[in-house]
Amino acid sequence: MQKLSLILFSLLIFFSLTTLSISNERNISGQAEVIDGDTIKINKIKIRLFGIDAPEKKQICKKIYISFLIFNFQKNYKCGEKSTLALLKKLKDKKVKCVIKKNKDKYNRNIGTCYIKNQDINSWLVKNGYAIAYTRYSKKYVLEEQYAKENKLGIWRGAFVEPEKWRRIMN
Repeated sequence: MQKLSLILFSLLIFFSLTTLSISNERNISGQAEVIDGDTIKINKIKIRLFGIDAPEKKQICKKIYISFLIFNFQKNYKCGEKSTLALLKKLKDKKVKCVIKKNKDKYNRNIGTCYIKNQDINSWLVKNGYAIAYTRYSKKYVLEEQYAKENKLGIWRGAFVEPEKWRRIMN
C-alpha cells in the first residue's frame, strides 16, 4: 500500500511539473499597438520582441545618398522612426499572435516571438534591416541580419550605432 501511495504521489508530482513547464509559454493574440520598432502592446500587455533590437525612436542613423567612385556621401535620417513606422505598417489591421516566454525583461515587459499568420515578425524586422539580431540574448536571427547586411537593407545602407550602445550613450 505504501508503494502504491508513493507511486501515485510521484505521478502527481510528475504531471504537476509537466503542466508547469507547458504553461511557461503562453499565447497572446489580437490587434497590436506599436510602441516602437521592437515593442508592441496587445490587450494592454506590453511585449518586447524576442531576439531583436531596433533603433530607438529618437535615434539618428546615416545612409548613403550618392556614391561616386570611392566616395560615399551620407545624410542623417531618423532610423528609429523608420523602424517604428515599418512595424506599424506591417501590423496594421492584422491579427497578431505572440508566443510569450516565461521570463520578463528588466522593464517588466513580456518577451515574445510574434506572428502574422505563420510569418515571424521578429525575423521580418531583422531581415529587412529595421532591427538587428540581439545576440546578447539569442542567436536566432543572425542569418536574417547577415542577409540584410549583405543586401544593404534598412540600417545596413549606411552607418549606425547599435541600439544598445546608443541607449548607453544617451543615458
